[in-house]
Amino acid sequence: MNKLAVVFGGSGFLGRQVVRELCRKGWRVRIAVRRAHQALDLRVEGDVGQVQLVQCNIRSKTSIAAAMQGADIAVNLVGIMFESGKQKFETIHAESAGHIAAIAAESAVEQLVHVSALGASETSSSSYARSKAQGESRVRKEFPTAVILRPSVLFGPGDGLFERFASMAALLPVLPLPGAQCKMQPVYVGDVAKAVLSSIEQSDASGKTFELGGPQVLSLGQIVEMTAEIIDRKSLIIGLPSLVAKTFGFFGDLMGAVPFVTPIITSDQVRLLSSNNVVADEALGFKELGLSTQETVEAIVPAYLARFRRYGQFHEKKPV
Repeated sequence: MNKLAVVFGGSGFLGRQVVRELCRKGWRVRIAVRRAHQALDLRVEGDVGQVQLVQCNIRSKTSIAAAMQGADIAVNLVGIMFESGKQKFETIHAESAGHIAAIAAESAVEQLVHVSALGASETSSSSYARSKAQGESRVRKEFPTAVILRPSVLFGPGDGLFERFASMAALLPVLPLPGAQCKMQPVYVGDVAKAVLSSIEQSDASGKTFELGGPQVLSLGQIVEMTAEIIDRKSLIIGLPSLVAKTFGFFGDLMGAVPFVTPIITSDQVRLLSSNNVVADEALGFKELGLSTQETVEAIVPAYLARFRRYGQFHEKKPV
């Protein structure tokens, strides 16, 4: 195979897995990222010359067009969880997604895979979820045969879910938790990467939307309890009432306004946690993409949370 895939956001959490899968399948991969020098390690995912890094500002049509030149397929994985500086939800998730789709169509790209998010809705109270839905609409308008994937919250080594709560549980005896009852369907990042490849390889996936969730439906409170159990830490989990959660979100917004600071939670994320994040009963999913089994939390998470145990991988639980 000598075909070229351009991956926007290929240096991110999901992007790295997608690049790895593409390389395994023999694709030449062009990774379009804001800071190419921070993704140099991705070159070793393929053979010599198989992986190319290019600087790309997805707010610029010219920059997108340059990255897209000569591509056979395009994959858009770009997304942000909170707004900072010029990185706004509408700009990144909606406008830029539309530009990528339009330029892909103009460039005669064979297929476009757009990764959105489970829960995307133009009627959502969350700006994040609304912008994701707007992005889907613009992609459909510009590139009708695009494949849209909507994963639930991702887990895997380096994630922002289990690792974040593990770091908190290792330090704090009490964990105040907004949205403790919110139900999620955590999905392994490697399985979503395989879904991206399957959506490229299956011609009958064109023009369809797939919702991707893992084998288990868990509340956020259960996820945190499971995390504390895995790392053998005793943490009291306290679900926060709406007003207190909004206060936490307000202070998170202030933190997010500081350059290079990642807020623990924002007001928009508090609103996002007011709705469940699970696959709809009638939705197309992994099965329709030819992927029958997915990894469970228990099979993957304990290995990469070992470092949060008191003595790392050598930690042994004391007998009760």
